[in-house]
Amino acid sequence: MTRFALTVEWDGRPFMGWQRQNHGPSVQAAIERAVLAVTGETASVQAAGRTDAGVHATAMRAHVDVAKDIAPFRLAEALNARLRPDPVAILACEPVADDWHARFSCVARHYRYRIVNRRAPLTLERGLAWLVTRPLDEGAMRAGAARLVGRHDFTTFRSAHCQADSPVRTLDRLDVVRDGERIDVFASARSFLHHQVRSMVGCLSMVGQGQWTPDKLADALAARNRARLGLNAPPDGLYFVGAEY
Repeated sequence: MTRFALTVEWDGRPFMGWQRQNHGPSVQAAIERAVLAVTGETASVQAAGRTDAGVHATAMRAHVDVAKDIAPFRLAEALNARLRPDPVAILACEPVADDWHARFSCVARHYRYRIVNRRAPLTLERGLAWLVTRPLDEGAMRAGAARLVGRHDFTTFRSAHCQADSPVRTLDRLDVVRDGERIDVFASARSFLHHQVRSMVGCLSMVGQGQWTPDKLADALAARNRARLGLNAPPDGLYFVGAEY
């Protein structure tokens, strides 16, 4: 039995998220079907993180155990052939130690949220970014983001359906970078709560539009109350972009 680490890219629009679901397609199920077709084995593919419906990935890390004697390159090629036409691609595949775990061995997770700030509707990026038509002040957003960095109780930014044992998380990075009409929000932490990134971005957009001040964002955090959340951003602009081990 060989444990293979996979680097996976996908377009989240057709999927209910990463995790296998009874009521719709998932990325995990798509890869597991491909593994079965290639190896004849029923395997569970584990990932560094779970993503919601409509959320994308450019470099999700995952692992799968395979008994079949197969080279990493051939496994990746075969999986990609079987994954078509699903918008999922195995970018890399390499053998790892038996105790390496895509989720539990991960020490940092990185997300990027893509905002397009313009009046005109999205065409090429529809479903791949969040269109905000009102002008955004990225400086104000950056000031608000600084209030959230560090170790806090993020109950305000946590989904009511979050299953984490504790709402306390250490947010290592929350940066706001503008390039023309595009605004990228970069978030890094060891782990995130369900909807945490989307909730933070939604509130940052309110700061950028002048509806909230950075102080009000800090007050919402301190309230530790989901009812104080201003806005949960849509999944369209969220990407899992990296994991560290």
